[in-house]
Amino acid sequence: MNIVIIGNGVAGTNAARFIRKWSDHKITMISGESEYPYSRTALMYIYMGHMKYENTKLYEDHFWAKNRIELISKWVKTIDMASKSVVFQDNTTLKYDKLIIATGSKSNKFGWPGQDLIGVQGLYNLMDLKSMEEATTRGIKRAVIIGGGLIGIEMAEMFVSRNIPVTMLVREESFWDIVLPKEESTMVNEHIKAHHIDLRLTTELDTILDDGSGHVKGITTKSGETIDCEFVGLTVGVSPNIDPFKGLGFTTNRGIVVDEYLQTSNKDIYSIGDCSEHTNPNPGRRPIETIWYTGRMMGQTVARTLCTTPTKYNPGIWFNSAKFLDIEYQVYGDIFTKPEDHIDELYWQHPTENKSIRIAYDKNNQTIVGFNLMGVRYRHEVCEKWLASKSNLKQVLENLSLANFDPEFFKEYEQDLITIYNQKTGSNLKLKSKRNLNLVTRFLQAIN
Repeated sequence: MNIVIIGNGVAGTNAARFIRKWSDHKITMISGESEYPYSRTALMYIYMGHMKYENTKLYEDHFWAKNRIELISKWVKTIDMASKSVVFQDNTTLKYDKLIIATGSKSNKFGWPGQDLIGVQGLYNLMDLKSMEEATTRGIKRAVIIGGGLIGIEMAEMFVSRNIPVTMLVREESFWDIVLPKEESTMVNEHIKAHHIDLRLTTELDTILDDGSGHVKGITTKSGETIDCEFVGLTVGVSPNIDPFKGLGFTTNRGIVVDEYLQTSNKDIYSIGDCSEHTNPNPGRRPIETIWYTGRMMGQTVARTLCTTPTKYNPGIWFNSAKFLDIEYQVYGDIFTKPEDHIDELYWQHPTENKSIRIAYDKNNQTIVGFNLMGVRYRHEVCEKWLASKSNLKQVLENLSLANFDPEFFKEYEQDLITIYNQKTGSNLKLKSKRNLNLVTRFLQAIN
């Protein structure tokens, strides 16, 4: 069977890798962006001088030929459904038996005047990185970033690393408060300001100004303020990159619509990663999820379906991780930004450092539903097992040391959570001791 994959991000690459692991099918992976797959999450570190592009490649260059995965460096124009062929921009074609579309996302634009000027862009791919470098070389006295979220804070950190002043316009009342609870969002607000970033909350973009030669010279806000700048970062989210595939005979909506097997309405075409839209997502999950972890899982799932047994995509328990400048962030399960009648929480925040732990639980049966961690690391497998097994709050608190990522190198705050719980409930709960790898292993085996 001849399998063609459009896109070489984490979803497409993982699909290719597992198809080869489980079969002898012919595999071709296409990307107009880069000849070899690389880590998009490392783009910021290239700009900051911490890494070179070569260091971000997922595998050594010889890996692909060795594993008989052909790489084609071309842009795709469309798909010829009748002949089952991919059509490239140069009008050459490539036939397939099964096609996997893994074209990822593109930065959102919302029709702002001036949004297509030189010096106005998002941050998603190598072309974006190149244009940021070119703008920096021309000279940036101030950069303005529109929107918060993870890409916005990454872009701000990039400019700060080169001593370029940054203004961030965030329309919400607090940074990323659609995802972060109030206390964590406030912590990030203060952390951004401490890095001398000009954070403007409840402020929206109105117009991007042209200097007369097609370059950006500033912006105006909806309140009428003008801010001079030579760069505008558009970081108000992303959307599925599916323009070449609309109206071709399989269903598209915001993304390419897929069933639980990641199959489109055409039996020979699958879609995975950021560009796919799930018709029946798991409870609590969104139809489109633009995170690295789900893309990786989808790649492995579609490979199993094509090579061994038809397999439904199951993303499992929600997990994400990121970094707000130098605050690490992890979330497992369900965390709520607004009060829920059936949910209660334990929340601890360090008095002087940017660290906090939030544990959400069902007040009716005391089962754990989520962890939110700022500046503190917990073991993924431990938190996931607690959530999957609907562990009781007391059991989790007593054994919280098991989640500590590496107590030899990281400070321990488990007793602080126990103290808060005891004060809240009048209990005398005690933290069980102590952590070692054998104890963690036995615990995981016991709750399987």
